[in-house]
Amino acid sequence: MRKSTIIKFCAAFVIILILASSGNTAFAQIQEPDVVKLPQPKTPLSEGYHNGWSVDVMLNNFGFGLGGSYKRVLGPYTELTFSTGITGIRDDTEQNFQSFITGQQVIPNKYKRAFGFPFLLGIKHRIFAQQVADNFRLFLSGSAGPALAFTYPYLDDTDGNGFRTFQIQQGYLVPLERVNDFFTGWKNGHSHWGVSGELKIGADIGSFKHPTTVEFGYFFYYFKPGLQIMEPYQPFGYDQQTGLPIAVNSNGQRDPFYDAQRYFGTPQIKITFGGMW
Repeated sequence: MRKSTIIKFCAAFVIILILASSGNTAFAQIQEPDVVKLPQPKTPLSEGYHNGWSVDVMLNNFGFGLGGSYKRVLGPYTELTFSTGITGIRDDTEQNFQSFITGQQVIPNKYKRAFGFPFLLGIKHRIFAQQVADNFRLFLSGSAGPALAFTYPYLDDTDGNGFRTFQIQQGYLVPLERVNDFFTGWKNGHSHWGVSGELKIGADIGSFKHPTTVEFGYFFYYFKPGLQIMEPYQPFGYDQQTGLPIAVNSNGQRDPFYDAQRYFGTPQIKITFGGMW
């Protein structure tokens, strides 16, 4: 009996050790390691920069544009921006056609060429600074300001009828007025004041000192009186005897064609190269 009692006691002692050991293991398993804090994101201020500049290349539905910008650091992730440049301005209805023989490009019913000069003041704010690496700094930006447009004749409208004059000769329409090339007609240009603005998302890539920036956004112009880019009038027909267009009817009225356009909007891609100091 004594021997069996000793055996039972030993067995009980082993069981208690096993249970104690498993309990400690389970307790160790549910403990989580200490959270490792990520280092604070770098900022222009932490790197000693307060100002920046850039040269901008823009591509949108108006064509190519060039510009420049200045920025002032307001806080760790926020900057005040000022930008300006030159872009083309096109009517929504414009269509380009190119001759396979001469290579000349013609835009039917186009009346004037136009260029825009925006002056934009805005705010740029970095987003996801904790989650995204410092060499790919995502941001949101918005800006607005006045804009100057310069328009000059695309068509040499010598008779002032508001459209390109053709004459019917042997069953064909023969133009009597020429289309100005890019460098002619400037002396007959006019300036127009309006407003402009843009909303965009982008990323500063690389170092703070010499970043390359890629932006995707929406850009617009608004001119309250409108810009007359396309022909304001069209002929009522052609005189059967002379073949010349009929600009006014028997009541002395004109036949309206295209209205002046007030709002010009386009998606835009912008690439900038600059530096900070």
